[in-house]
This record gives sequence, structure tokens and C-alpha cells, in this order.
Amino acid sequence: MRMIERQYLVDALSIEESWRIFRIMAEFVESIEELSTLRNAVSIFGSARLKPGDLWYGKAEYLAKRLAEKGFSVITGGGPGIMEAANKGAAEAGGKSVGMNIRLPFEQKPNPYSNVSIDYKYFFIRKVMFVKYAVAYVIFPGGYGTLDELFEALTLIQTKRIKSFPVILLGSDYWKGLMDWLNDTMLKEDMILSDDLDLIRITDDPDEAVRYIQRFVIL
Repeated sequence: MRMIERQYLVDALSIEESWRIFRIMAEFVESIEELSTLRNAVSIFGSARLKPGDLWYGKAEYLAKRLAEKGFSVITGGGPGIMEAANKGAAEAGGKSVGMNIRLPFEQKPNPYSNVSIDYKYFFIRKVMFVKYAVAYVIFPGGYGTLDELFEALTLIQTKRIKSFPVILLGSDYWKGLMDWLNDTMLKEDMILSDDLDLIRITDDPDEAVRYIQRFVIL
């Protein structure tokens, strides 16, 4: 009897794995249908933990507002902190404000400022959409998730899997330690090339970030 029960469990798990493929396909299809008309979008990343009144929250809101005024759409992870600020700035300027929310047990709850909202179960599908529809990445101070998105884009550009686009870090003091390590350790030990470092632009000024993006994108 136990052999039969065990085989039944194995078969059930196999069927579950097979059906997961269709759930993944459905999430891809929904995302592409929702975003297919999106043009000239800038993906903005940063900490979910920052609150209104924080320096970087204000700069993210201002940056997104300026981008919207220049005709760009804004994409974020749809949650609080920097994501909320960017969605708010874009929406209040009359731009397209896309929030791609991921279901997490903590931190991540959809913010109310997305006028296009998509809910994701799978991180990797969401990551594909961030890249697929972006003409630039702007990275504000953040944690592991922010670094994940940063190095994902740099790897894809470095390996020529996607067309190169501007990757901008906002906050020179925050990113100084990382850039020092890239220069003093990775570059010196020939783990990367000097051209790889040229893929990154650093500024403290949101207006400079907008101007830099405009150099690469013709609206």
C-alpha cells in the first residue's frame, strides 16, 4: 500500500511541475499584452525601505516627474520606497507609471501610484520585463534586490545579449564603496575590463540623469 501511495505522490508532483509551465507562460503572455504599447520606458530601482521625506525618495519622485514631462514612461517594482516615489512622480506629471509588483511575504505591497499595474509570482519573468521594455536603468540606493537588477543589466549588456542602454547610479557617496571595489579589486585582478566600468554612469543630480538618457534616446 505504501508503494502505491508513494508512486501516487510522485505522479502528483510530476503533474504539478508540468502545470507550472503553463502558469509561467500565462504570466509572460499577460505581461507582454499589458506592456506591448509601452515606449521609451525607464526602469527605476531602489530601496523599498525609504519613506516620504527621505532625500532619495524626493529625488526619485522628482526624477520620474522630469522623465514623464520629457515623454518617457516609468517602470518600477510597484512597491513602497523608491518605487512608490518614482510611480508617484510619473503619475502626477501625467505620464505612464508602471508598477510590476512581486508577491512577497514581507516589505512588498503595491503602491497606489501605478496607472499600469501587473502582479507577479515569478521573479525571473518580472526581471525579463524590466529589461525588455527599458531604454535606460536608473539605480537609487538600495539592497540586495537593487544590486541584483543592476548586475543583471550590466551582465546582459557586457555579453551583448541586449542592446546597450544607459545604466545610471544615483548617489555617489552611497555607491563609492562598490565602485572602489570594482576598480581596485575586480579591474586590477583582470576580472573585468575598463570598458565594463564605462557602462556605469554616476551622478547625484536627477536632471543630469535625464539629460544623459536623452542623449541615447530619440523620442
